[in-house]
Amino acid sequence: MIVPALTGLGSPHWDPHARGLIVGISRGTTAAHIARAALEAIALSVGDVAAAAERDAGAPLPRLRVDGGATANDLLMQIQADVLGRPVDRPAVLETTALGAALLAGTATGFFADAAAVAEARRVASSFEPRVDAAARSRMLDRWHDAVGRSLHWAAE
Repeated sequence: MIVPALTGLGSPHWDPHARGLIVGISRGTTAAHIARAALEAIALSVGDVAAAAERDAGAPLPRLRVDGGATANDLLMQIQADVLGRPVDRPAVLETTALGAALLAGTATGFFADAAAVAEARRVASSFEPRVDAAARSRMLDRWHDAVGRSLHWAAE
């Protein structure tokens, strides 16, 4: 398990004194195990933020729409769906910030004929469904929260 708290932890932990950890390694640990743990850390961190958002909103998140370069990784997207216990949708265009600017410009100049043309530009290319059961998800989250807890207040004076 990796906790990527190299400069502290942000939402929802808010601890500037947390520090990064790699825990659970043995003589049998390979670079592949560490790479997988890094992907899991991304998904688990997003899972913590999603859970906080759901608590604040008082409503469940039915699915997650993702974007950005890391979303090109199918394994990361599957782990994310497993962590959340709900579908993860990846768009055809991964860099949606640039796409949004282009859509605004295209709408303002009349390039797009109607809202349907804009919707097509935002279409979902792939969906990832959770593949683990609630018990496995709970074990994964428990291990993650244990590791996060160990990283907290590490550099406090």
